[in-house]
Amino acid sequence: PFSDEELLKPVEKSIDKVRPMLIKDGGNVTLIKIENGKVFVRLIGACKGCPSSAQTLKFGIERTLKNDIHPDIEIINVP
Repeated sequence: PFSDEELLKPVEKSIDKVRPMLIKDGGNVTLIKIENGKVFVRLIGACKGCPSSAQTLKFGIERTLKNDIHPDIEIINVP
């Protein structure tokens, strides 16, 4: 499929689609790295301690990545 390096630009583009929603709620997301098709991110601001952060990761960011890039892509939050 794709190397981690090839995934960088599409992943950044996908995350940028979700970012305005996070910023509106006082949070944001930082891309840390991509390794073996896994996208490592850190939620910051209000998103960091939010009880809905797991849903934001899985049903917001990860779903967007899966739709935009590949159904097997996985997101991992690094606290």
